[in-house]
Amino acid sequence: MPFISKIQRQSDYTLFDSTTPIVIDNGASYFRIGWAGETDPRVVFRNIVQRPRHKSTGETVTIVGDHDPALLKYFDCTRSGPRSAFDSNVVYQFEIMEYILDFGFDRLGAKGSGIDHPVLITECVCNPVQSRSKMGELLFETYGVPSIAFGVDAAFSYKYNQLQGVCDKDGLAICPGFTTSHVIPFVDGEPVYSGSCRTNIGGFHVTDYLKQLLSLKYPYHMARFTWEKVEDLKMEHCYIAQDYVAEARYFQKGAKEAEEKTRVWQLPWVPPPLEEPPSEEEIARKAAIREKQGQRLREMAEAKRSSRINELENELRGLEFLLQQLEQVEESKIPSFLSDTGYVSKQEIESARAKVTHSLRKAKGEPKSEQVETEKADPAANEKYSLINIPDDMLTPEQLNEKKKQLSLKSMSEGRQRLKQKRYEEELERERKQQLEEEKRLENPELYLENLRAKYKDLSERVEQRKRLKTNGSHSNGNNVSGGVGRGERLNAAQRERMRLLTTAAFDRGKGEDTFGASDEDWQLYKLMSRDNDDDDEGPDEDEVELARISSRLQDLDPAFVPKSEVGSSQPAEVPRFRPLTKEDFQIVFGVERFRCPEILFTPNWIGIDQVGLDEMAGVSIRRLPYKDEALEERLTNSIFLTGGSSFYPGLTERLEAGIRMIRPTGSPIKIVRALDPILDAWRGAAAYASASQFHTQTFTRMDYYEKGEDWLRSYQLKYTL
Repeated sequence: MPFISKIQRQSDYTLFDSTTPIVIDNGASYFRIGWAGETDPRVVFRNIVQRPRHKSTGETVTIVGDHDPALLKYFDCTRSGPRSAFDSNVVYQFEIMEYILDFGFDRLGAKGSGIDHPVLITECVCNPVQSRSKMGELLFETYGVPSIAFGVDAAFSYKYNQLQGVCDKDGLAICPGFTTSHVIPFVDGEPVYSGSCRTNIGGFHVTDYLKQLLSLKYPYHMARFTWEKVEDLKMEHCYIAQDYVAEARYFQKGAKEAEEKTRVWQLPWVPPPLEEPPSEEEIARKAAIREKQGQRLREMAEAKRSSRINELENELRGLEFLLQQLEQVEESKIPSFLSDTGYVSKQEIESARAKVTHSLRKAKGEPKSEQVETEKADPAANEKYSLINIPDDMLTPEQLNEKKKQLSLKSMSEGRQRLKQKRYEEELERERKQQLEEEKRLENPELYLENLRAKYKDLSERVEQRKRLKTNGSHSNGNNVSGGVGRGERLNAAQRERMRLLTTAAFDRGKGEDTFGASDEDWQLYKLMSRDNDDDDEGPDEDEVELARISSRLQDLDPAFVPKSEVGSSQPAEVPRFRPLTKEDFQIVFGVERFRCPEILFTPNWIGIDQVGLDEMAGVSIRRLPYKDEALEERLTNSIFLTGGSSFYPGLTERLEAGIRMIRPTGSPIKIVRALDPILDAWRGAAAYASASQFHTQTFTRMDYYEKGEDWLRSYQLKYTL
């Protein structure tokens, strides 16, 4: 079976005698395996299994424990996440347990499927018989081990530290583990399981709670909060508060103590490059490029202009040549001559020549005044309207129609000339006003700006008032306050007049009878209604145009001026601004989370577990003892032993002592000690126990398994004092 792991395989498996036991500390978090009599396990890895498929070959591989994240890019892990063989602290997935044992024996150096060494494996307190029997069946049937011994990990840790003089024969072992926490009383060096207590909370729940809090606080950094990283942050920063309420009040008030206890985790961050001002050489280079591009555009424009002038000159010469030929043609042959040229009359040719002349002068850039004078001096202009001054009685019907056309054309031409002259005069007036305004500004800039702001305010209020009248109508409630909520109040004067005409017209003719529409005269009413211009269809008035001009002028002269986003709004326009990311945006701040997460060890109901905490568990365990003895209870509380992976929190010993003192009589001796190594002391105690000469008397052999069956394991109990 292929394995992917960074753990090296041991090479001295064959050097150990077959009577040397293999010691396994099968914890819910880590799996430790080694040889009896040694001080440290040979192989340690996470007690999880993942079985992804290779992306190219489709082969299923087994990843047990820790793995190299760089290898996962070759495997599809979307359908196979990390799986554990444990439910709380009990093994129930023996298919996964088989993968873990295969990997453990393989890394220990065993070859083949047979294991010819006795096995001592740890289990939880009061492990169900079904789980113990399935584990025995797996070891006997699959691996062929000669004998098995089951022991409690917390008990081995307590016995190991008892030999080191850390704790006494009588005491309480409190083991906050990975998924559960246990309290086991010891009397004369042996555990009393009838007085043990368990709570389904441990280090897993603390890590998961911290991960949830950080994900809610920093959702944009959620990908950074992997399980392994949050576990490291928990072990590095979390602590137990002696008084949770007082500690939380420090952070609520922002006291100095809270600042001292706040920690910061800086995520990888690269500052954006600073934009240095361009050098003189760069500025000169860009200016040269712009000048070169401008010169090329000017050359292209000049070439296009020259080509256009040549085309117009050629067209003008052609039209003049055509007019010269037309003068030499006889009067009777003019229609046939014009039919070949595509023109209808001589006037049309002269009109085309005037247009081409106008376009040519415009292309050459001649001034307008010269153009106007030239047009006035054009002798052919009078020939266009030759029939206007002739009386009607001297004209034929065809000439009368032509005279009407000439009158219409002349009136339109004169109208265009007047419109041009009016626009020209308006432009001159506008330039004169701008010049006067600029002189006022240069004479006194501050006074000019003040007057401009006052005029802007007055115009904006006037336009807002007009907008409100359009919305609310001219209705007044008697207090000279316009507005209201009804539809009648929202109508303007023109709309109310329409409604009045429509409601009264039907009864004017028929004396109360609805005869509207019977006569054609009734439909003249709509002509009256159409004469009332609706304010909603009007374009911007002079005030709005002037307001826009003053607003643009203020924006140019006053940098602090902010125009209103829309007429009638009192809030200035908020322009969204992009804020560059800084170093502080990539900082994870640990404040109240440092002591809030491990607090669930004492108050599990915070995460929905309706059970007691560590301090109350000690009192429950003492009350469950089958015999009542005050002296024994004092000896138990005088030697309270802490072990397990979740016993490293700073302040745990002091908080636990204060909690137990509250449930014990006044003056009771309370002493709490921590294991020398809360993580490895369980395996070391089991290795020391398996190296004793009387260890074989505590094992359950394969012959007993075949003869007595699994039910014999119900009465099996290891004796820890040999």
